[in-house]
Amino acid sequence: MIELICPHCREPLTADDRHWSCANGHSYDQARQGYLNLLLVQHKNSKQPGDTPQMLAHRQAFLDAGHYQPVSDAINAQLAESAPARVLDMGCGEGYYSARLAAALPQARLAGLDISKDAILKACRRSKTIQWLVASSARLPVADQSLDAALCVFSPWSPEECVRTLRPGGRVLIVGPHADHLLALREKLYDTVHPTPELIKSLPEQLRIVSQTTLRYALQVPADQLNHLIGMTPHGFRSQPERQQAICASGIEGLEVAMQMVLLERL
Repeated sequence: MIELICPHCREPLTADDRHWSCANGHSYDQARQGYLNLLLVQHKNSKQPGDTPQMLAHRQAFLDAGHYQPVSDAINAQLAESAPARVLDMGCGEGYYSARLAAALPQARLAGLDISKDAILKACRRSKTIQWLVASSARLPVADQSLDAALCVFSPWSPEECVRTLRPGGRVLIVGPHADHLLALREKLYDTVHPTPELIKSLPEQLRIVSQTTLRYALQVPADQLNHLIGMTPHGFRSQPERQQAICASGIEGLEVAMQMVLLERL
């Protein structure tokens, strides 16, 4: 398993069956579904942080249909190059990328972490062998220099926490949208398409860029599945319902996946 630390005092956590505790007496019980909740109330940003159950349901339906499998395959290929033994998926959602990565790295110990308990409950149903955690990527409950690799797909991440938790030579793969990602859809949903934020704004000196690539491919989504594509993203609540309905009724041509993939190494 991944080496965990107490979110209260940062001391190591040890397990006795399904009961986890630290030397200072803080304790956490593993849920019957298999996950461990290490998200303190004071570290929540809302009553139910993370993606909504509706967004998660849309994302699971879309991902399970295989539309982003090339993204998953590219992730697995990049991380497998260094043969990591201990891997953390930060912001794992309902576990699609985590589960496929675990299958590609059968010798690795893999954990998936998300701030949404609803997401982790879905992830538990996807895999019983991955170590699932409810926690924040801004405060990873992971021991210093204990990870060989980390992954972050379409999710916030903390460069400082990656520096702390990765061993020297460890790698983190950051995946996010290029400016062209789903541009045809965004142009139909909005009058004005806003610029895509930079994936990497700044890095601490302990992290260096190993590679930067853009994965592109045409995306063919049947009209009856476009509601999942829209609903799994913030477009589902930011754009006008009338425009969403029109797109789902007529379909859309020229969709392209364009993902930025930045591989970083801990010095």
